[in-house]
Amino acid sequence: MKSFTRAVILAVILSSCNEKKLIEVEVPLPEKEVKAALSSPDDVRAEPGTFELAKLPYAYNALSPSIDASTMENHYSKHYLTYTNNLNKAIKGTEMEQLTIEEILKKASSADENLRNNAGGYYNHSLFWEIMGPKGGGQPKDTLALAISRDFGSFENFKNEFSNQATAVFGSGWTWLSVDKAGKLQISTTPNQDNPLMPGVSVSGTPILALDVWEHAYYLQYQYRRRNYINAFFEVINWQKVNEKYEEAIKK
Repeated sequence: MKSFTRAVILAVILSSCNEKKLIEVEVPLPEKEVKAALSSPDDVRAEPGTFELAKLPYAYNALSPSIDASTMENHYSKHYLTYTNNLNKAIKGTEMEQLTIEEILKKASSADENLRNNAGGYYNHSLFWEIMGPKGGGQPKDTLALAISRDFGSFENFKNEFSNQATAVFGSGWTWLSVDKAGKLQISTTPNQDNPLMPGVSVSGTPILALDVWEHAYYLQYQYRRRNYINAFFEVINWQKVNEKYEEAIKK
């Protein structure tokens, strides 16, 4: 809504003859619309349980204009928080309370949709926050750059294939760059909150890069233009962190 520099108010003035007259009084208004202050990601707390929220390593507005602050706040403090709380409820009182999230995912069959969706939602988002940053973008370096050239021919080839697969996801899901058992990089997609660590997926491996293509990840800013969101994602990827995850994966 546009702001106005002044408003006109009708005031009632009594004349000496006790007759009522209306006059216009100009009252200055703020030049800019006042917006509600953003909360801090540090204020978000999960309910007591085995797994805690992964700390968001930057402010909600740090990835703007690629990903706007409102989307980040809603995504982290609402969606991610809900998956975390529901995961803790799903495993409470079971042997899975003693497992790592990766161990839980490897046991999360499609027979238990509640566990699979919430464990995936927790892990997927935790990785998503970590591999982005306010000084991201550009291209990977070091060992990851060599591996991308080896397995995709060039960074541009990789980016095009990753973007095309992300664009083609029907409905809600994720797009991944993973390291398979042979140490080769693989691009894949999964529906819902599935990921390459789970049983029954088309491409298995260790995820090192994740892109959320659920509508809640981009619709406030990009509406139906998912491809614009995907292009913007490449402007905030923290390739140093992705390279670290790649080097960890090939050591296993």
